[in-house]
Amino acid sequence: MEMRKIGLIGGMSFESSAVYYRMVNEAVRERRGKLHSAEVLLHSVDFQGIVDLQKAGRWDEAALRLSDVARGLVTGGADCILICTNTMHLIADAVQRSVDVPLINIIDETAQRLKSAGSRKPLLLATRYTMEHGFYAERMKTHGIDLMVPDAAGRTLTHNVIFDELCAGRVLDSSRDALIALIEKAKADGADAVILGCTEICLILDPANLPIPGFDSTAIHAEAAVEFALGGPSITRAA
Repeated sequence: MEMRKIGLIGGMSFESSAVYYRMVNEAVRERRGKLHSAEVLLHSVDFQGIVDLQKAGRWDEAALRLSDVARGLVTGGADCILICTNTMHLIADAVQRSVDVPLINIIDETAQRLKSAGSRKPLLLATRYTMEHGFYAERMKTHGIDLMVPDAAGRTLTHNVIFDELCAGRVLDSSRDALIALIEKAKADGADAVILGCTEICLILDPANLPIPGFDSTAIHAEAAVEFALGGPSITRAA
């Protein structure tokens, strides 16, 4: 079967987009062998412009921007779309409505993996927008999963590590220790897993070496794209 073409909306940040590109291609090579690699279209946006819209709460404008990018990828031949960031899934439904190919939703894919593992009460580590705006928790709840998030100080810490350090390519041992302390506290409070719910967090935390089972949303999302590209079940396009 001819490989389906993956359309990536990246650059948010380019640090995690590079991880997506590597993971997708490594997975295709592993499954196809030889020197096979993925058919990928990547549109990497200028992240500062997106951050400015986030800070101003101008999500409608951000949706128009990413919808334009998605349409361009489809015009270029993309058979599916991935928004390579958790936070911008706040506007994923709007982007999906702008194109006639499936948008592979990182929240749905992560929820399916959690359910398969029997997790129902995970801690979410992510940007402040993802932890506080409600869109992530609400979509998880439709899958029967109740999220936990850190307290206000923990949310600020996590957000700052992501934007001030990881998005700038800085990985600090002190920040790793602080994030693991948040996970330890959540475990004591009843969390049964932790979602690395920002696509940069895999740069600082290894999901296999945490106090509770870790679920790397970046890896899960990339794997879902490869499954689709190599002829897995077609994903139902959301309304």
